[in-house]
Formats: sequence, C-alpha cells, structure tokens
Amino acid sequence: MTSVRSALFLAWFLVVTTILSLIFLPVLILPRGATIWLARVWSRATFFGLKVFAGIDWEIRGTRPRGPVLVAAKHMSMWDTLALYLALDAPAIVLKRELLRIPFYGWFLWKATAIPIDRAAGASALRKMAANARAVLGEGRPILIFPEGTRKKPGAAPDYKPGVAGLYTMLDVPCVPVALNSGVYWTGFYKKPGTIVLEFLPPIPPGLKRADFMRQLEERIETATTRLLP
Repeated sequence: MTSVRSALFLAWFLVVTTILSLIFLPVLILPRGATIWLARVWSRATFFGLKVFAGIDWEIRGTRPRGPVLVAAKHMSMWDTLALYLALDAPAIVLKRELLRIPFYGWFLWKATAIPIDRAAGASALRKMAANARAVLGEGRPILIFPEGTRKKPGAAPDYKPGVAGLYTMLDVPCVPVALNSGVYWTGFYKKPGTIVLEFLPPIPPGLKRADFMRQLEERIETATTRLLP
C-alpha cells in the first residue's frame, strides 16, 4: 500500500510541477513578489497531494521568526524547503550555485532571491554571500540556511559546516535553530503516513564567539531533532 500511495503522490507532484512551471513561466519577468506567490502555490499543492495520496500531514511548533533573522534548519528531505518557505515570510535560501542551473526550478529560485554559494571559492564566496544576505535583511526578510549543507538521514551523525558561523558573525542578527523529523516520513520515493513536525527553537542571540555559537546551534538542533524521532 505504501508503494501505491507513494506512486500516486509522485504522479501528482510531477503533473502539478509541470503545469505550474509552464503556466507561470511568464512570472519570471514580473516583480519578485509574483514568484514568491507562485512558490507558495506550488508548496501548498504539493502538501495537498501528500495529505490526500500519502497520508502525510504536518504541524508547526514554537514561535515562527519574523523580520531580519538567520534561520538554521536541520535538513532531511525536499519537504523541508517547501515547509519553511510556507512557514517563513519570503525567506532567501542559501544554496549550492549548481541548483540555479536546473531548468524552471533553478530559474524560480533565482527570481525569489536565493543566495548561491560557490564552495570552491573559499572566503571570497562567504563575503559575497554575506553581502547578498545583508541586502535581504535590509528588506526585513529572513535568511534560511541548512548548516550541514546536505540532507541527512534520521539518526545520522551531524556534520555542521562553518559557513553558518561565518554568516552569523558577519550579519550580527539572532539565529533561530529549527528541528524537524521529515526524514521519517519522506524517504526518497517512499512516503510513510504520519505527521511531520517542524519546530522553531529559541533564538541564539548575536555576538557569541564562533565556537560557542556552533556548539549551541548543533546541540539545540540535534537534541530537539532526536526528541522528534520515533
């Protein structure tokens, strides 16, 4: 039954994504707000299919951050990006530059003010990323980053990258850690029925030393994430 429901959801997702990408392609020439609206429509349509076909619902815990903050989230599946885009107010997402080259998906990410990073460029990439992030914060919008840089399976050993500490230090804003358990229910092709939890944790104030910040960030996210796992 799980295979059938997963296949039905995949079919729904592909059809919805294809239709919306083609119909709304002209949105790319409109102001950014139109692209953000489209991204929310796509996310809601995806979640509708998840609930109807795969039996997956979701809930938010904690206080949603507002305004110019840095949001650092655990990353287990594609679900995370969609959910955080709905939960936050037009966030700019820090992501690998290669993702912007994907037809349609990458174009919409670019228009929605994604913040690309070239990991091979070293310190210069971090400075450019920080400059782009400051511009977003100046608009009163949050920055979203996945500090491990890639998806992790539930229970896998954490591997937090220093880029999040660099942003935290340069931007001098609070950092809101986010725990979640999406990887329990969204496991590649297979979608298992249940309720995914997205939890916003108390913010880490600005001004901490890099080592102290990284220790607190990892400890808070991993502790809360472990608590959410079955």
